[in-house]
Amino acid sequence: MAAGYIIAYVDVTDPQQYEEYKVLSSKAMQIHGAEVLVRGGKAENLEGEWAPTRVVVLKFPSFEAARAFHDGEAYRAARKAREHAARMNMIVVEGAA
Repeated sequence: MAAGYIIAYVDVTDPQQYEEYKVLSSKAMQIHGAEVLVRGGKAENLEGEWAPTRVVVLKFPSFEAARAFHDGEAYRAARKAREHAARMNMIVVEGAA
């Protein structure tokens, strides 16, 4: 079965409020067995106009498991905490089998 990946790029607008989101999203990741591949850290734009302040890449056992994380109750609480703290762009993709 191919892994599922969530890739997010984030522009944090309220760092203090974003800290609450980080705590809640970390709990949701633990519940759903996410493997954190990238979470913050140095990023450099190589092509195009993509310039997020934060990049996150999470690995899940499957595409369906990644969707379950996003749609689950624990991550819904995290999204609520993030509402005015950041602009989020997120996709789920299926990895190579």
